[in-house]
Amino acid sequence: MRDETVRLALPAAGEATERPISLAIVAMGGQGGGVLTDWIVQLAENHGWVAQSTSVPGVAQRTGATIYYIEAMPPLDGRKPILSLMPTPGDVDVVMAAEFMEAGRSILRGLVTPDRTTLIASNHRSFAIGEKIAPGNGIADDGAVTGAIGVAAKTEIIFDLNALAIAHGSVISAAMFGALAAAGVLPFSRDSYLDVIRAGGKGAKASIETFEAAFDRVKTGAADVAAPAQTKQADNAASPATPDPDLAGLVARLNQELPEPVLAMARAGLRKVVDFQDVAYGGEYLDILRTLHAADRKAGGGAHAYAFTQAAAKYLANAMSYDDVIRVADLKTRAGRRARIENELEMSQGQVLQTTEFMHPRMEEVMGMLPAGFGRWLGTRPRLLGWLDRRVNRGRRVRTYSLPWFLALYVVGGLRGLRRRSLRHAIETAHRDGWLKAATDAVGTNYQLGVEILQCRRLVKGYSDTHARGLSKFDRTLAAIKLVERRDDAADWARRLREAALKDSAGKELDGVIQTIKTFA
Repeated sequence: MRDETVRLALPAAGEATERPISLAIVAMGGQGGGVLTDWIVQLAENHGWVAQSTSVPGVAQRTGATIYYIEAMPPLDGRKPILSLMPTPGDVDVVMAAEFMEAGRSILRGLVTPDRTTLIASNHRSFAIGEKIAPGNGIADDGAVTGAIGVAAKTEIIFDLNALAIAHGSVISAAMFGALAAAGVLPFSRDSYLDVIRAGGKGAKASIETFEAAFDRVKTGAADVAAPAQTKQADNAASPATPDPDLAGLVARLNQELPEPVLAMARAGLRKVVDFQDVAYGGEYLDILRTLHAADRKAGGGAHAYAFTQAAAKYLANAMSYDDVIRVADLKTRAGRRARIENELEMSQGQVLQTTEFMHPRMEEVMGMLPAGFGRWLGTRPRLLGWLDRRVNRGRRVRTYSLPWFLALYVVGGLRGLRRRSLRHAIETAHRDGWLKAATDAVGTNYQLGVEILQCRRLVKGYSDTHARGLSKFDRTLAAIKLVERRDDAADWARRLREAALKDSAGKELDGVIQTIKTFA
């Protein structure tokens, strides 16, 4: 933070001024932007000022943020001012952004200017829909925002307001209110801000604690521009709630068998695999990883910081934790998921939550749950399979937290004990083993090619049709790599193939690279 206090030649609380003070708030659903706006308006009116607020809502959560705009000033000679309904670029005193990229968008809109604007923003990330659905890593580059903030704003107050609010059992609006008070942009006392929160009633205690924490952090100069803390929404922690002696034994084994550069990723992979299935499955993960690490050592991996084993620790865990019907049902019935939704909606005591979700299972997903032998037999009966598909392959609107549907999903989610005998598991295991063999064969003669083949697993993700499309591109990519595996630049071509496959869902760029390879292979 360059300055702890903004000096706008502000009037005293009851003193007239020739122009209003303007504030723009950019917030998403569940972040309390409307509450924060009401607080600021009430704060101004408590001191005899005239205040007006407007809002332009976004389309949906994380596809569009709501912009709230406030103007406030004391009456002049008993006359009430005429206030603007929308912010004007270059004429905004304070911009408050409840998410890091929204701060960047405010700068692009021209709302933040170096001669006037105080920017108060949280540096955490809440990923947009476009970032989440990208085939590869679709996370937007936040470096430009970090660089722009230092030159675009007169004063910046940037830190993880969201984490501070969560730590005190409140929402980010209370933290932003505290930061606003500490910035000194409005000529009102700290107690005046607290009086507004107290008048709100429910949740006032947590809001006050959050306000105080944010206020103190700004005043002590602890707020500063920093790299965004990427917020990953998770329904449950991957590790068990209570220590598991068997899991602890696996962690001890992992620490003993693997080198230091690999440990962090391997521990995360182990937690993911155990959460997906059980401790025994975690043991299988370590067995495979140990074999891959042996191939890495033989190939001279120590000179490469064991990059092959590091990639294996990550992508093997992903391959072993595939999304099937059992997994989806399990995640949708976890208590943590319901708690997260309630928190995002800011539900108060006594309110009832009902969620309706659209589910469209295909017969392929149902077959995947069946015992492997029976599933294969059914696959050889196309007429029977077609008859069943016509009855299964229909969209359904599921009220997740109604008793019948919750029990049905809970039962399906509890079938994980049967998963390792299922047709889907047999298919995934065979596909996984073929991929690992290709990587292991390559690493002995071309170390980087082996790493690139492991990283191709990025192409496989998601559920149902999404998974099928990714798997198709994965298979085509590995087949094309076989055509160039003896070339000195095979690793470069493998990387080009993977990056092309990640760029578009239709796979047109991948087709182009494959055609290029075929011209010289």
